[in-house]
Amino acid sequence: MPINPYHPRTRLATHEVTNQVPPLIGYNVFATDTALMAAVDREGGHWGRDRLNAYGAIAGDELIGIGFEANENPPALKTFDRYGQRIDEVAFHPAYHRSMALAKEHGLHGLTWTAHRAGAQVVRSALVYLHNQMEAGTMCPITMTHAAVPALRHAPELTAEWLPGILANDYDPASRPAGEKQGLTIGMGMTEKQGGSDVRSNTTRATRAAAGDDDSFRITGHKWFFSAPMCDAFLILAQESLDHKNEGLSCFLLPRWTRAGQRNAIQIQRLKDKLGDRSNASSEVEFVDAEAYRVGTAGRGVATIIDMVSQTRLDCMLGSAGLMRQALVQAIHHCRHREAFGRRLIDQPLMTHVLADMALESEAAMAYSLRIARAFEAADAQETALARLATPVGKYMICKAAPALVNEAQECLGGAGFVEESILPRLFRQAPLNSIWEGSGNVQCLDMLRAMTKSPASLEALHHELAGARGAHPAYDAHCASLEKTLHDDTDNPMQARRVAEAIGRALQARILLTGDAPWVGEAFCAARLGDGHGRAYGTIAATLDFTALVERAFADDISA
Repeated sequence: MPINPYHPRTRLATHEVTNQVPPLIGYNVFATDTALMAAVDREGGHWGRDRLNAYGAIAGDELIGIGFEANENPPALKTFDRYGQRIDEVAFHPAYHRSMALAKEHGLHGLTWTAHRAGAQVVRSALVYLHNQMEAGTMCPITMTHAAVPALRHAPELTAEWLPGILANDYDPASRPAGEKQGLTIGMGMTEKQGGSDVRSNTTRATRAAAGDDDSFRITGHKWFFSAPMCDAFLILAQESLDHKNEGLSCFLLPRWTRAGQRNAIQIQRLKDKLGDRSNASSEVEFVDAEAYRVGTAGRGVATIIDMVSQTRLDCMLGSAGLMRQALVQAIHHCRHREAFGRRLIDQPLMTHVLADMALESEAAMAYSLRIARAFEAADAQETALARLATPVGKYMICKAAPALVNEAQECLGGAGFVEESILPRLFRQAPLNSIWEGSGNVQCLDMLRAMTKSPASLEALHHELAGARGAHPAYDAHCASLEKTLHDDTDNPMQARRVAEAIGRALQARILLTGDAPWVGEAFCAARLGDGHGRAYGTIAATLDFTALVERAFADDISA
């Protein structure tokens, strides 16, 4: 058959199509990430390499494809069925369900709790990091399902009833009672219109169900952000009343279906029309005498839920680090294939400088997140204390860094980075979310101050951690000395909390990289991030660093090159 001269793969009527970047698909997201592989080994997850390699292949092929489909076809609310009966269900595109199924099949929702070996949370965190690069919306219910486990353990009877389904690797999107399903998902409803992060101002009420029934409660009220309303049950906060006395804010498990097999009184008012996270459903709801079960002690809802919140904040870090990673990879791939002014973009000195600077930020975010994942699972008081301080610090710093890095990656692609056919517009819309979800930046920084004043062991753990790299780089030593003075002077000054958080976060990132598999990366990080040797934009660090080596480390073996 003769070649059609007008076929778009050969030439158009007016010109030949040349100098175009091949699509980045069909690559292994794990195997091309040298720094991630080293961090997984360093933090105790070496035994999970085969699992991560398998999911890396899925992420770079099937998952990136269905990620586009799921976000181009957002969920829709079905308030009533054809007969006029209220059903309050959310319909999703098959791509969303496939993404959820992949996540559950590979243990992103439960590996921390089911592997029963050191490094389980590290491996699970690395899986989350891979998934977030390609489809972040489905991580909302996966994150909450994973994080609900430590909170539910405050209620042994509920744990026995619900945990098998929560930890099962099955995904069942059907709307039916939990007892009829193999796999379950858990959502969350904390904030209300009048309070937001100030959950103690919640007005939703919980009262005992009936005389002689000391198990169930009835919930009446609303939630302004009710995450993933298609889940099988939700952890919520409500003011508990007992004998006309307010016991305070308590935590409750509120199922979608009652134990009698009826739809629970959860009325979805609308789905949020969000900037990003388009594949996932967030909603506004009202509870009209809905059935629920208390988790933990009456009036101790915040204390009960805090273990869940800590876990979800770690996932915010991982999510932002994943977005940064994928944006960086897209930028490097583009620059390796696109020519301008007579040579490839990757060979243009200033572009290499920009990419190397982005690579430092991306690797530091990932390394910090996996280090804290190890601290989460360690049965060690010092590690627990470190996590208590480093979690709000990392949540603040890493989530703040994501939008700027993703935008810089868009600029590397030029106009193509602003077009929906590339993944970068979706990454950019997604990037601000994690700095808002689970407490804004100010909330995180104030929580950091609370940790330092109420848990002095967290400061001792920080000092011990930072001492591990003392003498490795002059800028690091100078930064730590300055930090010591700051911690002495400003731990009770809320106006300085953001500055303190950034100083702690940068010190920890430098410490991790200086003692990692490639200390030269840590040295470059110290030169680029500590002190005054950099500007406000990417590509403004000292020109003495080996930019080419940093870029090559960032995305190894681009298979489509």
